[in-house]
Amino acid sequence: MKILHINSYYSGSNFYKNFYDKQKKNGLDIEVYVPIRKKMYLSNYNLGDYTTISENHNKIDRFLFYFKHKKILKDIVKKYMISDYSILHAHSLFSNGYIAMKLKEEFGIPYIVAVRNTDVNVFFEKMVHLRNLGVKILKEAEKVIFLSESYRDDVINRFVPDDIKNEVINKVVVVPNGIDDFWFNNINNNYKAKPHKKKLRLLYIGAIDKNKNILTTVESIKNYLLKKYDVEFTIVGQIGDKKIYKKVINLPFIQHIPTVKKEELIKIYQENDIFVMPSIHETFGLVYAEAMSQGLPIIYSKRQGFDGQFSEGLIGFSVKSTSAEEISNKVEEIVMKYEVLSKNCVREVLKFNWNKINADYIKIYSECEKKSPNK
Repeated sequence: MKILHINSYYSGSNFYKNFYDKQKKNGLDIEVYVPIRKKMYLSNYNLGDYTTISENHNKIDRFLFYFKHKKILKDIVKKYMISDYSILHAHSLFSNGYIAMKLKEEFGIPYIVAVRNTDVNVFFEKMVHLRNLGVKILKEAEKVIFLSESYRDDVINRFVPDDIKNEVINKVVVVPNGIDDFWFNNINNNYKAKPHKKKLRLLYIGAIDKNKNILTTVESIKNYLLKKYDVEFTIVGQIGDKKIYKKVINLPFIQHIPTVKKEELIKIYQENDIFVMPSIHETFGLVYAEAMSQGLPIIYSKRQGFDGQFSEGLIGFSVKSTSAEEISNKVEEIVMKYEVLSKNCVREVLKFNWNKINADYIKIYSECEKKSPNK
């Protein structure tokens, strides 16, 4: 089985490397193609000797979808003997999925495609002229990967025509992302003790920007939680939006810590009680799973990528991202059930182990390989 991954998001993050390394370790023959804009490649990560970074389009091309992707298509055919591969794995629906679909048309190689936050909230939502293309890519795929059932249902109900809904649903496989082995090697099996009766330590890790919705969490603390608790809210991450940062940094209950290494981050998790991130849009959110590994119950957004991973109230609660009152109510509910939820988090986080996830993908590849001319 020979697999070609098409992943235009890989150059800026080593997130996928866990996945690819597990595949190599399991004996899969893989190559990873990463098309990027010229003069863009700045990654300091080791992306693996199976990876080819290719600068093949210009900054202005991003406004011309078909023109840009014709350049990428021409480049990938030049760099790889496509007919040698059994399966194509596209890591986004529009950008990478379009390339996979065109390669299938020319070479007959089946592809699986993942649906990302950008596909939904940029391409489907705002680029109306490309919606039919997105539907066609879904229709031509052998399998469609969603990170959660809630994300699957949202996309299919909003954007897939009724006459092919069942066809697309039958192709869907829900497979979550995994977290680095570091978190499993350092899992907090001691769980977390119940928060102090009056003191409450909330945590957020990620960029300080509009999408991550820190201001609603702050509103929840100011208007509701401070009436009952001495609240500390720790924010760890880079400043993406200076206006938001200026609104929160001088509040007495907020502590800001710049980005730190994971060896230091684990201590921060363990020093806090509840992880709160009511993002407006979120494909998945690895930090939710990281927090779980350290016994922190979590608050996450309804109908976004993490919603549906677990039954409501098992490891935390989903909330409307705009409702400060609901956030405060769920925080109080977590406090009441804290020890049980903390234990549940540590037990259930095993769902996000890359070994398990890779086994799921091998099963998917095996099913798709039956349709390949190179089986």
